[in-house]
Amino acid sequence: MAGKQIRMARLTHPGNGTTVIVPMDHGVSLGPLAGLTNMGSAIEAAAAGGANAVVVHKGFAGQGQSVACRDLARIVHLSGSTSLSSLALAKTLVCSVEEAIKLGADAVSVHVNVGNAHERGMLADLGRVAREAAEWGMPLLAMIYPRGERIENEYDPEAIGHAARLGAELGADIVKVPYTGDPETFAEVVRGAGIPVVIAGGPKMSTDREVLEMVHGALSAGAAGLSIGRNVFQHHAPSAMIRAMARIVHEGGDVDEALAVLANGCARKAA
Repeated sequence: MAGKQIRMARLTHPGNGTTVIVPMDHGVSLGPLAGLTNMGSAIEAAAAGGANAVVVHKGFAGQGQSVACRDLARIVHLSGSTSLSSLALAKTLVCSVEEAIKLGADAVSVHVNVGNAHERGMLADLGRVAREAAEWGMPLLAMIYPRGERIENEYDPEAIGHAARLGAELGADIVKVPYTGDPETFAEVVRGAGIPVVIAGGPKMSTDREVLEMVHGALSAGAAGLSIGRNVFQHHAPSAMIRAMARIVHEGGDVDEALAVLANGCARKAA
């Protein structure tokens, strides 16, 4: 348990236990996305912005070895599938907890899609990883999404609340779910989970304000932070966007304050 507590502390802000995570595991499912063609540069940008952690697959766990990255926690993602498959929703284990430890991971993560015909296998994998992570003292981030033929609306608060509680019930330490769209319904998700909840970012949004309003709404609802990828690494100033998000997550800032931080960071990059 002491080992898990030490590793959890590396994932979170020392003042309030919140976290800013930048997932960069998209290459398995979608290939070399813009913003992730050079993983070393992407990881360095996350560290420069003050992210608490990045999520990577095992092949890139060793990227980003500069002094600036020494405080950046690494979450090694253990499951995957590709968009080329007819079974894209069916995630399969591609790495183990022990392998992640050998790679220097501070935590591991697993992706589960619920509400489809392949749910059974993914739940079995989550249960297995949770058992192994507990044995090794490794924090487990469960990314759980309502997706599939039984799901009419991926942002339905009841379905997201069920997904969040599922992660807690099966042994996750942190659960990542989509944002429901408003603080009131997301507060119910957080209350029902019983463990720290972070929000996913979803597709690239049209404006920075839209992204930061989502972050602020989730934090006001009691979220423990965020795990946002494309709206960070595909931003023209990723480090500045991370700093803006951290202003809300770690410092309790509002959207206008975060936008000011972002504008200052963009100006410095352009200078």
